[in-house]
Amino acid sequence: MEKAADKTIITVVGKDTVGIIAKVCTYLAENRMNVLDISQTIVQGYFNMMMIVDMNAAKKPFADCSEELDKLGKEIGVSIKCQREEIFQKMHRI
Repeated sequence: MEKAADKTIITVVGKDTVGIIAKVCTYLAENRMNVLDISQTIVQGYFNMMMIVDMNAAKKPFADCSEELDKLGKEIGVSIKCQREEIFQKMHRI
């Protein structure tokens, strides 16, 4: 029986530059995190992306991935935040 998806919401926000999506997706692929859905916009030069990823087969625990993505964001000049889907849903309930 296949394991249910271990979904995480990743948001990326910052000044638009070349390669943001490529660098984030390279990290995810190298760590066996599957992108389930992705939405990105650029508003007046500011980049905003929201991804839903499946961490079922991830090489590392959530906390390590979250910390490494935060560090990657600082290196490329954007803010990268990770939240588990269940926490995200509880925070955004009306």
